[in-house]
Amino acid sequence: MLRFPAILVLCFLFLFGPDTYAQVSDLPRGFAPKEKSFIRRYLSSRTKNAQGISVPPEFPVRAMAEWEEIEYLVIAWVQYLPTLREIVRYSREECKVVILCSDTTGVKMFLTEGDVSLEGVILIPTPVNSVWIRDYGASSVYTHGVDSLWLVDWIYNRPRPDDDYIPSVLSRYLRKSLFSTTRPPFDLVHTGGNFMSDGMGTGFSSRLILDENSASGQFNLSIKNEAEVNEVMRRFMGINRYIKMDVLPYDGIHHIDMHMKLLNEETLLVGKYPTGVADGPQIEENMEYLLSSFSSGFGFPYELARIPMPPHHGDYPDSWWANYRTYTNSVFVNKTVLVPVYEEKYDTTALRIYRQLLPGYRVVGINCNAIIRSGGALHCITKGIGVSDPLLIQHRRLRDRFVTYNSYQVNALISHRSGIRSAQIYFTTDTTAGFTPIEMIEAIPEENVWTGFIPPHPPGTTLYYYIHAESFSGKQINRPITAPAGWWKFRVLSRPDPSLR
Repeated sequence: MLRFPAILVLCFLFLFGPDTYAQVSDLPRGFAPKEKSFIRRYLSSRTKNAQGISVPPEFPVRAMAEWEEIEYLVIAWVQYLPTLREIVRYSREECKVVILCSDTTGVKMFLTEGDVSLEGVILIPTPVNSVWIRDYGASSVYTHGVDSLWLVDWIYNRPRPDDDYIPSVLSRYLRKSLFSTTRPPFDLVHTGGNFMSDGMGTGFSSRLILDENSASGQFNLSIKNEAEVNEVMRRFMGINRYIKMDVLPYDGIHHIDMHMKLLNEETLLVGKYPTGVADGPQIEENMEYLLSSFSSGFGFPYELARIPMPPHHGDYPDSWWANYRTYTNSVFVNKTVLVPVYEEKYDTTALRIYRQLLPGYRVVGINCNAIIRSGGALHCITKGIGVSDPLLIQHRRLRDRFVTYNSYQVNALISHRSGIRSAQIYFTTDTTAGFTPIEMIEAIPEENVWTGFIPPHPPGTTLYYYIHAESFSGKQINRPITAPAGWWKFRVLSRPDPSLR
């Protein structure tokens, strides 16, 4: 793997001014002054100095979802240090926190002065240009669904050579293979904040991905039509269905993490503005398109949950000076969800919505008033890396049922590279009284489908349940990952099931 030659960076500094990278702490999520003027030339040099393996994996891969188990959360210690410290405070209790930094001593001092333990914190001394690691960090994929963890690097759409090199730094540290979409015919310009995966082969982005890779785009580098973009994402990321929505008029960076969040395989949390305000009309058009054109990976309609987009001193981003405040720019860190907050009178509603939608999760608000001015929040400055030994459970939760004399069937896709030794449904009508296990059987072995049955209950009952699985290697996990504190639930309704007539 090759790093950008130092002489290349010096040439850019000479040609385009000594202050291009000098004000590192001022680099926004979008383009800084002067960066647009030499982005094409920079990206051309990027393809000639590619890092990682620039041909697709030989095996099928699966892009992990953000709610899956992660082993590392990576941040770049560049700016907004109080915000980063709060991320470390809560994340180190859930996983290892990797901090990319130029001054390890200074980082340690800042953390300890804020009463943040260094246990579980890994400091990697390396130069970085900006804090926006979501956009330039490597993505996690698994071979054959749950086998080896590999990393994937796209062409970053900013001329920031130290940022660009971070996927190689992580690849070496983690000793994981790095695949790179940097050389024709697989060259692809993309950013992490404009991509979400459901873990089942469906990807979501704004149409920025097409604009930046088209002949009419600002880069004019990786010229691809939509089918060619889809093919690169399929072969490198395992994305078999790629949903793209129109860009928003007031979101200058056009990244979907500024207004939506996948909470699980079938639920999207979507930002909501007052009627006719700011990006509200385009968001509604996009959601109407998504719901009318696509079903979830389970073959049923997606569910939308709404969360208000908070104003900035009473105004929204259709006013030129108002910050693009958002609550969807949150981050899963195993059993914790970190949510950006701004003003208590709006924040309490947002945090309540998260807690209702994600029972059992520790929902933590972190003040983002400083960072949101630069066009991003918590999701933008973090990057999760999956565990090396995933046990995957995917399940379409049961909906309310009419009373029936039959049991309630629970199906799930459960897989691990060593195979599944056992799986159980745990259910209860009272979460304070504990859960009762029911064994599941492997109904369709070739498709990793397991099934079990919750016994019938009388009308008016609310049933709470979760799924537990253990692999032959001894790995165990629950889904939801927060169980038994978290669960799915459904009600037994009083009207008889018409099928029984």
